[in-house]
Amino acid sequence: MFDALSEKLEGIFKKLKGRGLLREEDVAAAMKEIRMALLEADVNFKVVKDFTEKVKQRAVGKEVIESITPGQQVVKIVHDELCALMGDGLRKINLAPNPPTILMLVGLHGSGKTTTSAKLANNFKKDGRRPMLVALDTGRPAAIDQLKSLGAQIDVPVYATGPGDDPVRIFPEALQKANREGRDVVILDTAGRLHMDEQLMEELEELKKTAKPKEILLVADAMTGQDAVNIAKSFNDRLDIDGVILTKMDGDARGGAALSISSVTGKPVKLIGVGEKIDFLEPFHPERMASRILGMGDVVTLVEKAQEAVDMEEALKLEEKLRKDSFTFEDLKNQIKQIKKMGPLENILGMIPGLGKQIKGINIDDRAFARIEAIINSMTMPERKNSVILNGSRKKRVADGSGTSVADVNRLMKQHMEMKKMLKRVKSGKFRMPQFKF
Repeated sequence: MFDALSEKLEGIFKKLKGRGLLREEDVAAAMKEIRMALLEADVNFKVVKDFTEKVKQRAVGKEVIESITPGQQVVKIVHDELCALMGDGLRKINLAPNPPTILMLVGLHGSGKTTTSAKLANNFKKDGRRPMLVALDTGRPAAIDQLKSLGAQIDVPVYATGPGDDPVRIFPEALQKANREGRDVVILDTAGRLHMDEQLMEELEELKKTAKPKEILLVADAMTGQDAVNIAKSFNDRLDIDGVILTKMDGDARGGAALSISSVTGKPVKLIGVGEKIDFLEPFHPERMASRILGMGDVVTLVEKAQEAVDMEEALKLEEKLRKDSFTFEDLKNQIKQIKKMGPLENILGMIPGLGKQIKGINIDDRAFARIEAIINSMTMPERKNSVILNGSRKKRVADGSGTSVADVNRLMKQHMEMKKMLKRVKSGKFRMPQFKF
């Protein structure tokens, strides 16, 4: 999402880092360019003005003048101010001391509210909680069906009544059911609405009085830029929201909403949606996002994702196989499954410091994994364990079964052999990091 902004900031800082001593005019010129870059990224004008003023005050002060590397010190100041701009620290969803915790999700039509409700329930379930979803978008039968379908996917119950029912009347019945079943988190999926729709906003205000939610979370589409900020302000004025969930953060937009929304509303961004899959809802870490914007990568999140995705028992088995030099196609298939759990490949690579700019503009096709899995799935188990037996006729059968070509099968076999050689060098201590060319 921040690719264009990152590229522009990198160019600005490159000029600053190349100078041994920074004059006030140098800082002023850099701030002018930063201001333009942020405005082009659809960041709120007042936010941009305040941000550049704060950076300028610190950048022409003592801490930069006395620094050994003034250019790098300015980068650090920008990083710190970006963190402050986005909320300065992880903000978790507050849970009620006496369950169940009532969470009310609000937002516009099409912001991803129903899907986000299910993603949030899934996150709570992974944390050992017992969530329940409540379908309160009764004006749209498709929304009720969608929530039921998503609830079934993650094995979380959904309380729903008929289309057209009064959401305010439904809530007490849903709460009774949650108490009977020992549900400790109740997530209310309300109807999407226009923030200027007076009748529907009054319905939300009435629901807030009845449900007394522990938190009201606004679900906003990050790709709408400044509109998302204006929407957040309107909802906050009426409902006094507790936080924001930004969806579609993996989209190709300018990212201004993420940089503006907390500053304008005074309410933190708590979670971000980074993909369509049910697992792709993450805590929002301002300092990590600031690092990614400035091209520093995000190693901490990468490690956390790897820890979540990697099955330790499988990892130990793989280690044993590597010792015995027996890394098979079946092992490769298992490794691909674990990588896919971490999210879109482009996002993962973007977290590696210095790699983000190298893959800029390169189309990284996640479907390549699907093709590899299809080829492996078309092999018999003996063929997966011993690729040497894959002769011409077997390759033809595998290609036909996977919807690929014999050339694709040969390419995968070659890559598998190269991977085995690389793993052998790692084991012997003779491995040198290859120079990847994208």
